[in-house]
Amino acid sequence: MESSSISPCASFERGRVQPSAPLSSRGALNTSHRVGIQERNGSGGELVPRQARVIPARQAWLTLYALMIPSMIMPLSSSMSHVALPILRDTFAMSADVVAWTSSAFTLPYMILMPVYGRLGDGVGRRRLILAGIAIFSIGSAMALFASNLAWLMVGRAVQGFGIAGMMPLAMAFIATIFREGERGKALGTWGSVGPLTAAIGPFFAGFMVDAWGWRAAFGPAVLIGLLGLLAVRQWVPAGLSNVRPKFWRSFDWGGVLLLSSMLTVGLFYLSSRPITGVDPLRDWRLLVALVVLFGAFLVWEKRHRHPFVFLGLFSYRNFRFASLCAAMRMFVMGGSGFLIPLYLVDIHDFSPTYLGLMLTINPGAMAVMVRFGGLAADRWGSRWPVFCGLSGQVFAVFLLSQIPATIHIGVIIALLALHGLSVGTMLAALHQAAMSETDEEEMGTAAGVYSMIRFVGIAIGTALAGVLLQSGLERGLPAIAAYQQVFLYVALVGLLGITASQGLRSRRHG
Repeated sequence: MESSSISPCASFERGRVQPSAPLSSRGALNTSHRVGIQERNGSGGELVPRQARVIPARQAWLTLYALMIPSMIMPLSSSMSHVALPILRDTFAMSADVVAWTSSAFTLPYMILMPVYGRLGDGVGRRRLILAGIAIFSIGSAMALFASNLAWLMVGRAVQGFGIAGMMPLAMAFIATIFREGERGKALGTWGSVGPLTAAIGPFFAGFMVDAWGWRAAFGPAVLIGLLGLLAVRQWVPAGLSNVRPKFWRSFDWGGVLLLSSMLTVGLFYLSSRPITGVDPLRDWRLLVALVVLFGAFLVWEKRHRHPFVFLGLFSYRNFRFASLCAAMRMFVMGGSGFLIPLYLVDIHDFSPTYLGLMLTINPGAMAVMVRFGGLAADRWGSRWPVFCGLSGQVFAVFLLSQIPATIHIGVIIALLALHGLSVGTMLAALHQAAMSETDEEEMGTAAGVYSMIRFVGIAIGTALAGVLLQSGLERGLPAIAAYQQVFLYVALVGLLGITASQGLRSRRHG
């Protein structure tokens, strides 16, 4: 937040904030990024300016590159575990809906805690939360690596999700704070490219490792990346880039956290209830009633709380509202198809883990190629058309997967996976930029957390529903290829909602 009345500036030296030249030297702004940090007044009331800080451009980009290392953790863990899914299914004799829970055990705490980290980052400090989260994730990775049974594997996956949930919203808030609006698309595109690139490399190595040493090998590299992430953040991400308010813990909306967590958990249980309550999916009325009651209680609580956990006013921002919906639909399609494709390639085309790993590099590899260009396109033309084109290509690729026969040449599947990845890469940075384009600086951590949570609600629902629908088709006696085609088609049809919503995005910031 910029204001010419705030004169003392600071530069960063060895990660500490040091006084620098007065702001009257305007030339420095051409190569620096000013960060306006705010704090509460003595009575704990309104936010007031504390100090404007100038970060040299080199320091801003070094901070971004340092954040890219721990940002590799989630896509690496997710992509490598996908290679292990068929072996996990056979090792533990799981049905398709239970297999989906090996992913959901990670995704559920991950999506629940995203806004928690984002909100805490606005008052506790983003850097320290990132460091704590990476440490927790590393513990969870070790638990999954050495798990002796399916229950311990699920616990390890949940601890992984608990730890790394804050990485995306906190990093997004960092980047949105230290880069000006005209540069955010490029910065977010650069940062966002590490996810697809890591997701492309992960399956390549996972295929060979799982073939040689079994499913446990898919969880080993995450421990190493976690340690490297800790070192990078401690060394190159300077302290003092976010608010730290000592009494923040007392005013934090823990009741809202509990209600939202319960609501999302019960909602996922309702979608895939058989492994939880023994009742067929979408049939357990007790869970449905609990979901409705928790949703109503959450809305009432948040409207009445002085410092709500989820600031519902965020949804009054047009771009935030539509970007969140589009992102949820993008992730729904990614979650559903990402769960199905490894099982499809093994069951229908009889792929070994090595070849499966090679095939699973195509989608994220194509995504990595396109994501930076998507960011540049968003800076130049706005978010609407990159998002529209990206969602259209993604849905079209999944629709074609629902139409191809079991005898199709593998080259066609490769082309469809590449189309899917290029489409997702086109819209990734555009969605991030649109979601953050209308929020004030002090809201960015909260906005990034809520936006990220909504995105991963999409992937959680897509994964769980794909598992349920696949198992339902198989139990009805459908041939395997027909069961997979049916679920691919359902996933594509839901994606049409995202294409429609993309037309609600404003191409440029208004106001």
